Amino acid sequence: MIDLFPVLGPLLRSLDPEVAHTLTLRLLEAGLVPRLCEREDPRLRQRLWGLDFLNPVGLAAGFDKNAEAVGALLGLGFGFVEAGTVTPRPQPGNPRPRCFRLPEQQAMINRFGFNNDGLDVVARRLATRRRRHRPGIVGANIGRNKDSTDAVADYVAGVYALAALADYLVINVSSPNTPGLRALQDREPLAELLAAVLAARAELCLKRTPALLLKIAPDLTTDDLTAVAEVSLEAGIDGLIISNTTISRPGLDGVATAGETGGLSGRPLFEPSTRTLADLYRLTGGRLPLIGVGGIASAEDAYAKIRAGASLVQMYTALIYQGPRLIRDIRRGVLELLEKDGFATLTEAVGADHRQ
Repeated sequence: MIDLFPVLGPLLRSLDPEVAHTLTLRLLEAGLVPRLCEREDPRLRQRLWGLDFLNPVGLAAGFDKNAEAVGALLGLGFGFVEAGTVTPRPQPGNPRPRCFRLPEQQAMINRFGFNNDGLDVVARRLATRRRRHRPGIVGANIGRNKDSTDAVADYVAGVYALAALADYLVINVSSPNTPGLRALQDREPLAELLAAVLAARAELCLKRTPALLLKIAPDLTTDDLTAVAEVSLEAGIDGLIISNTTISRPGLDGVATAGETGGLSGRPLFEPSTRTLADLYRLTGGRLPLIGVGGIASAEDAYAKIRAGASLVQMYTALIYQGPRLIRDIRRGVLELLEKDGFATLTEAVGADHRQ
């Protein structure tokens, strides 16, 4: 891989964050970002939900909201890519400015508010990809419209539209930027929602049923996490993604930008999200595969999430500061850490901290 990021990175970061993001997507769509030409190591492979993940490093939702560049992103070396969050109807999101860099903290704050092209457009893009038999695992993250009066119906619509087109679906009830959304993590609303989306998936009678995952916030109390674990196991969903951005501001005392409203991602999120991940692994008894997200900026970070209970990991913010070479570095570094700890495969390391 020819690393252009030492030149392009500072240029992109000199631009408004949303302008830089749009430009990056256009470069990816045009095929102007080099692909990673590196053989996949079988020690990193896992089979989850009937899917063969060549490596555990994924791209979190939010980068390619509208499934415009999933093929190019997979070409960077990701084991899987998650599009979205997508809502039934297109919506512009919250007013600008709504995204703020914190370079010294390797962090971001955003309050986008599910800006996206809507289910119809994203479904067409994913359908085109499927018709062309493009390789790679692609998930779809679904949410509700801000002005919706029936949140459950919005998620059911997302399942109907994308279940046949995505390898897995994510029920996003944890963004802090849509009023009332996080209340869906409470026991009774969550049980109702999961029952509805699972029923919708079953009604489709698909030849290949996509996994159904739930994405939660890192700001839940112990009682909240217990409820999430119990409801998830009782409902029979396929996994959890931990976590979304945080409304807290860990380690940001005295940082002026920290006062902006929105969800915090990046390095300050690593500890709270990893702690929540470990709690959910314990509360579910390791019976649900977990995807660890939040603050991953190195192989050591990714490996810590794996040992805490994550079968897969996702990142986003660190790419803004380190570039796509980080994907390769994490893949190589995790292999070295597996060898150091005496694990023959990544699967053996999942949840290792709980067996000590």
